[in-house]
Amino acid sequence: MDSPGDPEGPRPPGGDGPPGVTMETSRRLSREQIFVLISTASINLGSMMCYSILGPFFPKEAEKKGASNTVIGMIFGCYALFDFLASLVFGKYLVHIGAKFMFVAGMFVSGAVTVLFGLLDQVPEGPVFIAMCFLLRITDAISFEAAITASSSILAKAFPNNVATVLGSLETFSGLGLVLGPPLGGFLYQSFGYEVPFIFLGCIVLLMVPLNMCILPNYESDKGKHSFWKLIALPKVAFLSFVITSFSSCFGFLDPTLSLFVLEKFNLPAGYVGLVFLGLALSYAISSPLVGLLSDKMPHLRKWLLVFGNLTLAGCYMLLGPSPFLHIKSQLWLLVLILVINGISAGMSLIPIFPEILSCAHENGFEEGLSTLGLVSGLFGAMWSVGSELQNILGTEEERTALLSDER
Repeated sequence: MDSPGDPEGPRPPGGDGPPGVTMETSRRLSREQIFVLISTASINLGSMMCYSILGPFFPKEAEKKGASNTVIGMIFGCYALFDFLASLVFGKYLVHIGAKFMFVAGMFVSGAVTVLFGLLDQVPEGPVFIAMCFLLRITDAISFEAAITASSSILAKAFPNNVATVLGSLETFSGLGLVLGPPLGGFLYQSFGYEVPFIFLGCIVLLMVPLNMCILPNYESDKGKHSFWKLIALPKVAFLSFVITSFSSCFGFLDPTLSLFVLEKFNLPAGYVGLVFLGLALSYAISSPLVGLLSDKMPHLRKWLLVFGNLTLAGCYMLLGPSPFLHIKSQLWLLVLILVINGISAGMSLIPIFPEILSCAHENGFEEGLSTLGLVSGLFGAMWSVGSELQNILGTEEERTALLSDER
């Protein structure tokens, strides 16, 4: 790594920023970098908590308002579809809109929509309720993707030599949000009713908006000449996009299927299911910063981290059941152990991808600046959404098959 005082050192990604931006990574974080970390950590934590609170109690409330299981599944599923579309748009036009404005506006709308979700029990049941659910869910997906696309781009701009390290570190806050959201939402729901969880978390996100308006730096950059299609046409990027989609799809299956499996197989109380998932979330949150640091310090190891991580993931999925051909008895301790290994291998499979796509883009003539960072961030979000939508489609098909078999 080049020393901070070396004027001839190579310009890292994001080198077309304003004159006051430090180009080389030093051991001590600058004030600007600390502010960027605070801002991106706040959106990761807040948005993931808001995203995850729906699961424990919203389906039951929606049924009371006349929504069928199929419609409820569509309400959840439309999120990934519009997340995908928003990723492409915001990634392409990040520089035109402005990274800071996109971040703050996305955060504000996401918080407001979360508050409005808490008022849905006041809406008349039937088509009006269902239409409002779709409208708010779609708006939440678009605003969330705006904030996340801007967040990843700003983060990579502020830490050009340590992209994987900071992205991995901030996954701790994403994991924390996913872990804290359901139990906190469930507690507030049981204690105060339907409205309070959404209003409480939505207001927390809204309170973060003025803070981020004050501390988040405003990065400017020239408009890029390249497009998503040129980026994804690169063979390495296309393959890594497939890896993201596969990972997202496989990861999405765990939430609905594994919780039912644990309840039926081990006869655990519903409250203990979250503790089982805690092993997965904590191991991922703890390992991600370490994987990111390794990825930045030794970039040549990224491909081996991806290979080993994905192979380990495949083995974990075969052992979760376990698969019948293995002839291994299903035990709770084994399930928790596999989930912990799953979380570690998930960090190895995911964290190196963003810097690897970014490096590939720069090697193939893409500009070093926010325009390329926006494309990479948008592509990452879009491919993740494709995997989520694929999981929703296949999950719905499995439910339909199960219903038909029950009827017979």
